Amino acid sequence: MNTQHTISTTQARKDIFTITRDVQKPGRYYTLTENGRPKAVLMSAEEFESWAETLEVLRDFPDLDKHVAETDKAVKSGEYKKWATLDDLKKDFGFVVADKSAKKYGVQTARRTKGAKKHT
Repeated sequence: MNTQHTISTTQARKDIFTITRDVQKPGRYYTLTENGRPKAVLMSAEEFESWAETLEVLRDFPDLDKHVAETDKAVKSGEYKKWATLDDLKKDFGFVVADKSAKKYGVQTARRTKGAKKHT
């Protein structure tokens, strides 16, 4: 299945409603041309947001592939079991960690005042 279509901007103007429906299908996009030269690409908003997010992650973590390879290696060797847990890091920064053995999770948002009924 060919998911890329190349059409002129003039033709795109005529078919805009059909094109906007078509690009909602995964992987579909249109290259719009002017005088035979590519000028713009039309894709779904969801697809565009996904691309933009991917580019942002790649900018923020330029060595991501290296880190993923290191993590894979650590998982295979068992080295990751020595790494600090999220709970360890929270404690280091002074956060209160839930008592998992008591099965009490969450954050208390309101204090009971003397005489107030307890909500269950």
